Amino acid sequence: MGKLDEAIAGQSGFPRVMPGLDQPLTVPQKIACAARILDAEGYALDVAGHITVVRDDADDGSMWCTPYGLWWNEVTASDILTIDADGEVLEGRWDVTPAVFIHTEMHRARPDARVVIHNHPYYGSLLSTMHKLPEITDQQACMFDGDIALFGTYTGGVDDAAGGQEMADAVGGATAVILANHGVLIAGETTEQAVYRASNFERVCRLNYDAMQAGQTPVPVPPDQRPTLKAAVNSHHMTVRYFWEGAVRRLLREAPEVLN
Repeated sequence: MGKLDEAIAGQSGFPRVMPGLDQPLTVPQKIACAARILDAEGYALDVAGHITVVRDDADDGSMWCTPYGLWWNEVTASDILTIDADGEVLEGRWDVTPAVFIHTEMHRARPDARVVIHNHPYYGSLLSTMHKLPEITDQQACMFDGDIALFGTYTGGVDDAAGGQEMADAVGGATAVILANHGVLIAGETTEQAVYRASNFERVCRLNYDAMQAGQTPVPVPPDQRPTLKAAVNSHHMTVRYFWEGAVRRLLREAPEVLN
């Protein structure tokens, strides 16, 4: 547990004991669960989307990656690929996405971005058609305070390393990125955190759009209240774990084959 999580764990309002999971998960199992959890929330657009996780057991920049050609709702742990730092398949029976450079260059530029999730969720993609960033209008959105970016250049997709580098340079240290006329990119330190951010960011985008539809102007969260909320919602030990373990328990009741 890090110092931030230790401080948060000592605050009232957080559970001291949680049920956890019945078994530890491997990284491929976590990635397969991540794909299924987000798909169940309507996050995945059938043929689109990919998740990468940099391997901690290697120092060559290689990573785990979801396969190209399988829908997120059918991915299992055995489908997850191993690819090198340039996006070439090292292990696995499937192909890698042509848009792998979105991931390779983000990982190369951002040591903190151990996990990158890209897809075309409806509300995030809707804001991308307007080149509009969501505002911080509820407490969950504080997770992204100061960390949302717009990559405002659409070039028909990111299909080479140069395009991936341009995008990585443009978005800086953002953890949530609206890709103009395209979709959404989420970065995280762990799979658990990145999935929670992806789920939460789509909700933030939906709240913003629903306010537009209602013809109302929502009141932003006061800036001085955001740092504490941001730390709490990003906490690995508490909030992220709370979300992840509950989502995995539900998934395994419904689709235990995801771990195969």
